[in-house]
This record gives sequence, structure tokens and C-alpha cells, in this order.
Amino acid sequence: MDKRLRNLKKSMDRTAFSELHFSEQHRKTIHEKINKQDESEETVLVAVMQLLIQDRTGFEITKLLRGRGVQKFEENEGFLYTLLHRLEQAGYLQSSWSPEVKAKYYQLTDKGRKALRKAEKKQSKKQFILNELLEW
Repeated sequence: MDKRLRNLKKSMDRTAFSELHFSEQHRKTIHEKINKQDESEETVLVAVMQLLIQDRTGFEITKLLRGRGVQKFEENEGFLYTLLHRLEQAGYLQSSWSPEVKAKYYQLTDKGRKALRKAEKKQSKKQFILNELLEW
């Protein structure tokens, strides 16, 4: 796989990227924008709920959020468990204890799935509006 990706990169460097040149300032700006993720409460909540479509432990959720670039829980993982507890109290998810693995698993309830669909629609509308404004 790595060899194919390297060959693809070489090919793109010769063709598609041959005339692209970025200043050092432009590169820094791009890296800053990539590293600065949108971590609003709503975005993080939607990300957590998307991960809970399947049974997951808190540890798995944290690992998968890191994979998505969400760093809100890096310094304070207790915040995630507080959020999970609140969602469970509100009926958006349920938890179950697995004695074999000795871990607590979380999963969305039907109410949680409905709320997730609604939030995803709202996010996609927001993204659509932003794209329209940027093309102005």
C-alpha cells in the first residue's frame, strides 16, 4: 500500500502539482487552519453521538475522537464521562456493564438516534450556507 501511495504522490507531483508553489507564510497559514479544528460544543457532541451508533467504551470513544482530531478531552477525560452521564440521564444513550471485559459500554437509544439525525441535518445546512457565502 505504501508503495502505491508513494507512486501516486510522485505522479501527482509531476502533473497536478507541478505548477503549484506556496510561500512559507501560506504554508504556515494552511497548517494553522488544519490544526485548528472546529471543536464547538455542538460539533463535539455530534461526533460523540456518531460514535455511539455502535456499542463503545469511554476509552474507545476517546481514542476515536483523537483519530478525528478532536482534542477537547486530551487534558480532561473526565469531561467525556460527564457528557456521557448527562446524555444517559436525558435518555439519549444507554449503558451496560460487561463483566467479561470489565468495562462499561455506551450506545444511542432511539431518542438519541433521532436527535443525532436532527443535529446532522442542522450541521449540513450550516455547512451548505457557509459554502454558499464563501462562493459569493
